[in-house]
Amino acid sequence: MHPQEIAWYPFIGPCDPCPPITCKTYSTPPHLFMQFQPPNMPQFSPREALFHGTLWPALYSPYESKWGKGR
Repeated sequence: MHPQEIAWYPFIGPCDPCPPITCKTYSTPPHLFMQFQPPNMPQFSPREALFHGTLWPALYSPYESKWGKGR
Protein backbone atom coordinates (compact mmCIF):
# COMPACT_ATOMS: atom_id res chain seq x y z
CA MET A 1 0.00 0.00 0.00
CA HIS A 2 1.26 3.45 -0.90
CA PRO A 3 1.07 6.47 1.41
CA GLN A 4 -1.84 8.81 0.69
CA GLU A 5 0.13 11.91 1.65
CA ILE A 6 3.72 12.61 0.65
CA ALA A 7 5.98 15.27 2.14
CA TRP A 8 8.75 17.21 0.43
CA TYR A 9 11.18 19.82 1.68
CA PRO A 10 11.64 22.84 -0.62
CA PHE A 11 14.81 24.86 -0.95
CA ILE A 12 14.88 27.82 1.43
CA GLY A 13 17.05 30.64 0.17
CA PRO A 14 18.95 32.94 2.52
CA CYS A 15 17.23 36.04 1.07
CA ASP A 16 13.60 34.84 1.02
CA PRO A 17 11.35 37.73 2.15
CA CYS A 18 8.64 35.49 3.68
CA PRO A 19 8.83 33.05 6.57
CA PRO A 20 9.75 29.66 5.09
CA ILE A 21 7.49 26.64 4.94
CA THR A 22 9.99 23.90 5.72
CA CYS A 23 7.77 20.93 4.85
CA LYS A 24 5.06 20.81 2.17
CA THR A 25 2.69 17.92 1.53
CA TYR A 26 0.49 16.71 -1.30
CA SER A 27 -2.02 13.90 -1.57
CA THR A 28 -1.65 10.87 -3.81
CA PRO A 29 -4.98 9.21 -4.52
CA PRO A 30 -5.02 5.40 -4.65
CA HIS A 31 -6.02 5.18 -8.32
CA LEU A 32 -2.57 6.49 -9.31
CA PHE A 33 -1.00 3.20 -8.24
CA MET A 34 -3.62 0.81 -9.65
CA GLN A 35 -2.87 -0.06 -13.26
CA PHE A 36 -6.07 -1.97 -14.05
CA GLN A 37 -9.13 -2.61 -11.97
CA PRO A 38 -8.87 -6.25 -10.91
CA PRO A 39 -11.98 -8.40 -11.28
CA ASN A 40 -14.18 -9.17 -8.28
CA MET A 41 -12.99 -6.25 -6.15
CA PRO A 42 -14.89 -5.88 -2.86
CA GLN A 43 -17.63 -3.23 -2.97
CA PHE A 44 -19.30 -0.92 -0.51
CA SER A 45 -23.05 -1.19 -0.08
CA PRO A 46 -24.91 1.42 -2.18
CA ARG A 47 -25.49 3.59 0.91
CA GLU A 48 -21.83 3.41 2.00
CA ALA A 49 -20.71 4.13 -1.57
CA LEU A 50 -22.67 7.38 -1.55
CA PHE A 51 -20.99 8.46 1.68
CA HIS A 52 -17.48 7.46 0.53
CA GLY A 53 -17.79 8.74 -3.05
CA THR A 54 -16.70 5.45 -4.58
CA LEU A 55 -18.04 1.93 -4.91
CA TRP A 56 -14.72 0.24 -4.17
CA PRO A 57 -12.94 0.45 -0.79
CA ALA A 58 -9.54 0.14 -2.51
CA LEU A 59 -10.16 3.49 -4.25
CA TYR A 60 -11.39 5.37 -1.19
CA SER A 61 -9.20 8.23 -0.08
CA PRO A 62 -10.38 10.36 2.85
CA TYR A 63 -9.84 14.10 2.57
CA GLU A 64 -8.56 15.94 5.60
CA SER A 65 -8.62 19.71 5.39
CA LYS A 66 -5.42 21.48 6.35
CA TRP A 67 -7.26 24.74 7.01
CA GLY A 68 -6.10 26.17 10.30
CA LYS A 69 -3.39 23.57 10.93
CA GLY A 70 -0.03 24.94 11.99
CA ARG A 71 -1.40 28.20 13.30
